[in-house]
Amino acid sequence: QREQGRRARHRSGLPTVSVVGYTNAGKSTLFNALTKTNVYAADQLFATLDPTFRRLSLPNGAPCVLTDTVGFIQDLPHELIEAFQATLLETREADVLLHVVDVSDDDKEHRMLEVNRILGQIGADEIPQVVVYNKIDVLGSQPRVDVLKDNQAFYVWLSASQSLGLDLLLDVLQQILSHDRVLGLLQLKPEEFHIRAQLYQWNAVQDETLKEDGSVELYLDISPSAWGKLVKKHPYLEKRIWEDRSESIELAAL
Repeated sequence: QREQGRRARHRSGLPTVSVVGYTNAGKSTLFNALTKTNVYAADQLFATLDPTFRRLSLPNGAPCVLTDTVGFIQDLPHELIEAFQATLLETREADVLLHVVDVSDDDKEHRMLEVNRILGQIGADEIPQVVVYNKIDVLGSQPRVDVLKDNQAFYVWLSASQSLGLDLLLDVLQQILSHDRVLGLLQLKPEEFHIRAQLYQWNAVQDETLKEDGSVELYLDISPSAWGKLVKKHPYLEKRIWEDRSESIELAAL
């Protein structure tokens, strides 16, 4: 059932944001605050074993899927390894990771290293990561965003339990997910209209023009991950997209 759900999310074409972090960092509390739901959150080990998914709207209205996963710990008990590895598959396939850190924890640096070590083990260390310094209310700090490395590293200071700084986090997510989007024209023959239907399902079509020969010209705004999935299934499309909208694609030449 979990595998079927994963395939369904891939077919949706929506970018996925996975919430990760050491146990008790406040991941489920952040998940609930962002999605306005009531996923079980507790100050104990493995309060979340099975991943939970919710649709999340960014400030510009663009949708994404938010995933809450199991809390990471060092020296995972053997009897929980299988369940732990299964839920981590969701993390490996995310577009962005929200690495939640309890900023009031004296051992936070070590626990951040442990989380990143596990991410490396499962092949998720190359996924763009936003560090979320949670529980700033404990320190009496104010919400803020620190940006380092030429807009390549984001650190968001917030309090999930007090709903402080959530707007800053959503703005950062929007910036990351909208970066390097695939924009351009794609012309499809009538026998390829199943691809057109898929693109509309992904909300990737911004404009459409019907041509005299029965083909359609689509102006796309699509995430790199969704476009990559489409090209993997239909490799010839990679040469079909035209980045300059003023140009036209002659199908006869393809």
